[in-house]
Amino acid sequence: MEDRWLSVDDIAAYLGIKRDTVYRWTSERNMPGHKIGRLWKFQKEEIDEWVKSGGADEKKAGQ
Repeated sequence: MEDRWLSVDDIAAYLGIKRDTVYRWTSERNMPGHKIGRLWKFQKEEIDEWVKSGGADEKKAGQ
């Protein structure tokens, strides 16, 4: 199991989205992230589960 903490830039690149979208999704869509000091950090496994459950789905976001 990979235990590495990923930055906003890492997650944005992994998902193919912009940094601003990562910040918006953490606040508006409950994207799983952990605030460590003033920085957001993410675990790839948590993000993968969130995406699989439909967290990044534009259609669900509008409901």
